[in-house]
Amino acid sequence: MTSLAADSITGLPVRLAAPAPGWELAADVCVVGSGIAGLCVALHARAAGLSVAVVTKVRVDAGSTRWAQGGIAAVLDPADSPEAHARDTEVAGVGLCEPAAVDALVHEGPDRLRQLMDWGAAFDRDASGRLLLTREGGHSANRIVHAGGDATGSEVQRALQDAVRADPGVTLVEHAMVLDLLTDAGGRAAGVTLHVLGEGSTDGVGAVRARAVVLATGGMGQVYAATTNPSVSTGDGVALGLRAGAVATDLEFVQFHPTSLYLGPGARGQQPLVSEALRGEGAVLRDGAGERFMVGVHPLAELAPRDVVAKAITGVQARDGVPHVWLDARSVPDVARRFPTITASCSAAGIDPATDLIPVTPAAHYASGGLVTDLTGRTTVPGLYACGEVACTGVHGANRLASNSLLEGLVFAARIGAELATRLPGWTEARNPEAVPSGLLDPAGRRQVSDTMSARVGALRSGAGLAGATERLAALAAGLGGVRPNVDSWEATDLLTVASAVTAAASAREETRGCHWREDHPDTEEAWRVHLDIRLDPRGHLTVTRRSVGAPVVQPW
Repeated sequence: MTSLAADSITGLPVRLAAPAPGWELAADVCVVGSGIAGLCVALHARAAGLSVAVVTKVRVDAGSTRWAQGGIAAVLDPADSPEAHARDTEVAGVGLCEPAAVDALVHEGPDRLRQLMDWGAAFDRDASGRLLLTREGGHSANRIVHAGGDATGSEVQRALQDAVRADPGVTLVEHAMVLDLLTDAGGRAAGVTLHVLGEGSTDGVGAVRARAVVLATGGMGQVYAATTNPSVSTGDGVALGLRAGAVATDLEFVQFHPTSLYLGPGARGQQPLVSEALRGEGAVLRDGAGERFMVGVHPLAELAPRDVVAKAITGVQARDGVPHVWLDARSVPDVARRFPTITASCSAAGIDPATDLIPVTPAAHYASGGLVTDLTGRTTVPGLYACGEVACTGVHGANRLASNSLLEGLVFAARIGAELATRLPGWTEARNPEAVPSGLLDPAGRRQVSDTMSARVGALRSGAGLAGATERLAALAAGLGGVRPNVDSWEATDLLTVASAVTAAASAREETRGCHWREDHPDTEEAWRVHLDIRLDPRGHLTVTRRSVGAPVVQPW
């Protein structure tokens, strides 16, 4: 493990300034987040007879799962194989996938998908009742199940939240932003603090005491000016984990979805996604002259891995000085019926996919990195687990393969459930937190963070741009102070923390690999086939270290 010397950002908070908890509740397991990862963990924990508190930032259905247009990849066709699925995953991951994690994903995925159907999720089938299997970018076989054509996430979310709401052993706390981890005298997770927006006894800052905490908070897309992620995706879980001393890894690998709907130069925040399932059914990309530009770039053309397509689009935009390219779906039969979500988004912008070209551009979409975990979801902090996009299991490597994300949530939620059923310790007392650096970012600084990240740490990066981003973010960190604690200042501070960590990792990795594209280091180099681990030390200083693929960082608790 080698430390990397680099320009650094210091002065980040190691706890969020907040009032002392004025109320508390207790459960065996506290799950933070209510997408596919969090709700599946809750259901598995309940099957083990454990009490569960699920706390979620807004409504139970407000996270990224509901917005997933793509499907779930699993080997269900006898002509397909787990080995082929593993090869496709590892090709997309460009040498950084952890083989054991990939093996678990592809072999356990089919059973976990069947379990999801047992919980009530209904997927598209043909006239004879067989599941319809489609193909998406980077896959060598048809192995993607969908629901409602392009509304898979919505159906998955519906089924899981119905199952959770029907279980009296689950306490659901909505409109609750998680703040910091509570630990006992030995440093083990003992719960979380959170702020509930509401009335009555659960108003304001409180605490959930628990024997284990599972972070399933989703992604960090809002760190960029334009993203496919919902407004709640502000990196809260990664920021909390870093403040608690957990190691994060692979944060530089932020996947930009090649085809978000271009809504104009002033568009910010969540942008409509135009799923690559549309390309899987025959839609093609064209430049302003009407020419297909993916032919010859990759053998799979428009169905190449996402980083390849996003880079090609970015290159055409730079070459032609245009803000978008065109997706031509006019040859896709019955597009309105088969892709109702995409059609509705296009219609709202005055576009008919059956007759018009669709303007598209890359947007921040998915974090392949996160809090590093082992195969049972354990982080480097005892008692703290992570699942879903907030976690880095090693499945995705340098670039997530399409439709592996929902599958990862299913597979590793079950593994966490099995771990909780057999290894959950007794109750311990949370200690009072020590006085530590805890300044907050003024909410007005949030736009500076996202503008800096989009301009300098986006799909195309350079040493000079990253140095400029480091300087800007460091100046914001140096100005943290006595800002009033509230949701806006907590979110802004979490975004600054995550942006700083992503920038530190991107600055350190001097090569191009997967969705990390350095124009000043255009080659993929064997010397950089390593994970970059990020830690936040007690002084609020980020450190970056190299770790070989296959080398564990999570030690037995």
